[in-house]
Amino acid sequence: MTSPKRAPQPVPSDPVERLAALRHEFGEHGGVNMSIEASTTFTVMEAGTMPEIFQGRLGPDDGGCFLYGRHFNPTVYVLGRQLAALEGAEAGYCTGSGLGAISCALLGLLNQGDHVVASDTLYGGTWAMLAEFLPQKCGITTSFVDANDADAVAAACTSRTRVVYTESLSNPTLRVANLPMLADVAHAHGAQLVVDNTFTPLAMTPIDHGADVVVHSLTKFVNGASDFIAGAVCGTSEFVSSLMDLHVGPLMILGPTMDPQVAHAISLRVPHLPIRMIEHARRAQRFAEGLQAAGISVTYPGLAQHPDHALMRNIGRPEYGFGGLLTIDAGSRACAEALMDDLQNKEGFGFMAVSLGYFDTLMSCSASSTSSELSDEALRAAGISPGLLRMSIGFTGSVEQRWQQLERALGRVGLL
Repeated sequence: MTSPKRAPQPVPSDPVERLAALRHEFGEHGGVNMSIEASTTFTVMEAGTMPEIFQGRLGPDDGGCFLYGRHFNPTVYVLGRQLAALEGAEAGYCTGSGLGAISCALLGLLNQGDHVVASDTLYGGTWAMLAEFLPQKCGITTSFVDANDADAVAAACTSRTRVVYTESLSNPTLRVANLPMLADVAHAHGAQLVVDNTFTPLAMTPIDHGADVVVHSLTKFVNGASDFIAGAVCGTSEFVSSLMDLHVGPLMILGPTMDPQVAHAISLRVPHLPIRMIEHARRAQRFAEGLQAAGISVTYPGLAQHPDHALMRNIGRPEYGFGGLLTIDAGSRACAEALMDDLQNKEGFGFMAVSLGYFDTLMSCSASSTSSELSDEALRAAGISPGLLRMSIGFTGSVEQRWQQLERALGRVGLL
């Protein structure tokens, strides 16, 4: 006797509910966690199946067929589906790094001679890719503009513009992208909107506001422990599949493969992401309010004085707050470095380190670290001053203990 088919269920609108529905799967032997498929190559039961896979007619979704570890891997594939569920995308796949995800997503949309309109404030590695690598190696050019200026974005578009690129929350200036406006401008010019959502997983879901492709550095908040480098691309099933084309698919040809054991480890942390993001944001809000009250030059989207506060309230998900990052403008690089040195070596407040999304606070002076690829002119255009100190607020220790440490260090370096 066969079991009755389950009626199709509506897709939940909440990303956590989408993830919960998707994760109700079992491992190979009934385990509550998915199995790790560590094989580099996969068998087929009939010889005629292999040509069908090579021709793209069979795959994970069509026949449950896998080919080779540089192509789709079952464990990595499941993690990609989880990220797609969080982002409200049809499909997703994961890569060995965030830049691997960004580069493959862009090369999946762009050809030689094509053009990108990008935010003038981006992670330094992304800026270097768009400003230097892609023009030199691929003949793909980029115009950098104020991404919140609709007229500037539209004016920069040409007949060869195929992509409008932005970060949902800019690194490191923490400006909120007006995603509905950018989607409208991009689509009016026949371009796709690609959004890096690394800074605001759950707090913002760009596809809900018109984005076509979402990329992540999973290294950061999604993973949460600063022990794995990883990335993800989310979009339509057609687009993600095209990235694995055996002839011109960037994921297949360039090979930014994620190890299945890394995928398994990250998958176990994804269910905790909502709890972590809420606490990162709660503490960042508390510190930003305290710094503002003390007269410190602080930037955080959760402050009413932030230029994009109302925008993020409108397009974000308030239950996850306004993100886990804030910046302090210390006035000079020397003062910013003195503050970081004091916070790490005298107070034990956090660590001087690049990256973000760790459970302890990480601090860096952006102009001389993660944004150092930008030219002096580009730094000025982006509003990244030499003394801008970026903090990824962790959740170890009590809030009061950490605030007292921050307050004492600010006093010792003369900012209070």
